[in-house]
Amino acid sequence: MSISKRVRCLKDAVCLVWESAPGWTLASAALVMVQGGLPLVSLYLTKRVVDSVTAGFAAADKQTAFAETAVFIALLAVVTLAGFVFAALTSLVNEVKALHISDHIENILHSKSVAMDLEYYETPQYYDTMHRAQQEAPYRPARIVDGLVRLAQSSMTLLAMVALLFSFHWGVAVVLFAAAVPGVLVKLRYAGQMFRWQRERTPAERLANYFQWLITSSSAAKEMRVFDLGNIFVNRFRSQRQTIRKERLAMSLRRSLAELLAQLAGALAIFGAYAFIAYRTVRGAITMGDLVMYYQAFQRGQGYLKEMLHSLAGLYEDGLFLSNFYEFLELKPKIVEPLVPVAMPQPMRTGIVFERVSFQYPNADDKVLEEVSLTIRPGQVAAFVGENGSGKTTIVKLLARLYDPTEGAITADGIDVRQFASKELRSQISVIFQDYMHYHLAARENIWFGDATLEPTDGRIAAAATISGADEVIGKLPQGYETPLGKWFQNGVELSTGQWQKIALARAFMRDAQIVVLDEPTSSLDAQAEYEVFQKFREIIRGRMAILISHRFSNLRLADVIYVLEHGKILESGSHEELMQKGGKYAHLFELQARSYR
Repeated sequence: MSISKRVRCLKDAVCLVWESAPGWTLASAALVMVQGGLPLVSLYLTKRVVDSVTAGFAAADKQTAFAETAVFIALLAVVTLAGFVFAALTSLVNEVKALHISDHIENILHSKSVAMDLEYYETPQYYDTMHRAQQEAPYRPARIVDGLVRLAQSSMTLLAMVALLFSFHWGVAVVLFAAAVPGVLVKLRYAGQMFRWQRERTPAERLANYFQWLITSSSAAKEMRVFDLGNIFVNRFRSQRQTIRKERLAMSLRRSLAELLAQLAGALAIFGAYAFIAYRTVRGAITMGDLVMYYQAFQRGQGYLKEMLHSLAGLYEDGLFLSNFYEFLELKPKIVEPLVPVAMPQPMRTGIVFERVSFQYPNADDKVLEEVSLTIRPGQVAAFVGENGSGKTTIVKLLARLYDPTEGAITADGIDVRQFASKELRSQISVIFQDYMHYHLAARENIWFGDATLEPTDGRIAAAATISGADEVIGKLPQGYETPLGKWFQNGVELSTGQWQKIALARAFMRDAQIVVLDEPTSSLDAQAEYEVFQKFREIIRGRMAILISHRFSNLRLADVIYVLEHGKILESGSHEELMQKGGKYAHLFELQARSYR
């Protein structure tokens, strides 16, 4: 990382902290600065105590001599107690400040994650980048600002100590710096090594985390026990962590040895300086009070110099790791919003048209869709049929602008959907995907999420539940609509797969959208529930466009037009009757499925 980038990173970190907790940051800085002056006052009072005690040996009036000493002791006690109070206040203020900063940065990470396109979530590089940002960002900015404040405090106190030592002998001041430099150089070297190692090991860290999730989550709990996979995942987690641990311990061992050698070299210089101060005292060049003052000045100066240099090294290290956070923030959405969005037609009059649309997923070798052309008119039900991987769900993703076509265009009333604000376009589409979410929250919220622009108590929640059949499920729950679903939280009730699907259907029916998309909407419902849903389906979508994706051909009879996809191309299209008369792929698949019911 270049020097200009490091400086910008530090500047951005200060801005982040200031945005998060301006008042607490000022309070922390003020407390640290006040504490920076206390050591010098303490040193001076210590000297006066020692000198007054020494003078008291020869004084005729011992009581008066002790009274003078007692005043200095009392003042020294006040300064020491003040240091304790300020230290406690600083600790409290820093803790509160750190909480504010951590929450603020988590909010930034969450907002960025929500803003990123679906494409990012299908690449491992994105997860590596996000993992590194999540690891470092919540605490690094606070450390940088604290480091800058400590650097200012240490520098201020150190300057006073150096001036004091320089007045004694310039060589002592030089030794003070020489003793601390080797340790800092070691820290800088190994900070860079640790940064590079951590970036290289991000995939391994994530794989270990994945095994931990499999071991501890409810999602894999059933299969893990039925297939006796527990020990396999435990051993794989242990193996991953063992490899990471060994590499990190090897680095720590090398760093510790280097730091030990640096400290030994520094110690020799330090004790040489101590001997010189003692020699000058024995020769009578300085008083006993001066001895104590210079000794403590050197000792504390060494501590403040180390703290200052370590703060610089820490700023270097924190800046390196914080670059992971900014690397994540610099990611740009692939879906480009129009500078001047066109208003979405409400209602649409001619409908949705795919014009020779082709699509290829990033980093994929083959196209998922190839020159697909189709039309869905208002009030029309269009069904998509085909084997897994034929491109059915991809068509829905393109319609909702989760991706943009590689070639061709999708239009709504003749307007390219890329001219609409994506948020407005998606507000006109209601979808239940095959892999719908199980929200471990109240049943009411699970349905309300279908249109969160409404009030959480809106009557349409119950209406949507009635249409999907979820009302019967909710009616049997202990707290009705307020019952938490799933077992992640207290008092939660787990549902069957079919019951969850009814909740998801209700969520899809909540939104008053012009396009309703159902991707395998009744795959987990029993025959009676499926029949009841589709009996109401025509009434639900009256005047709207509907897209139905299903492997159950009995459900496709209600479609006005059926598109049969194969290898990303439309093989044939028409109504159920027309396709059956053609005797093509659709008729063959229909007959195969029908035989199992005879």
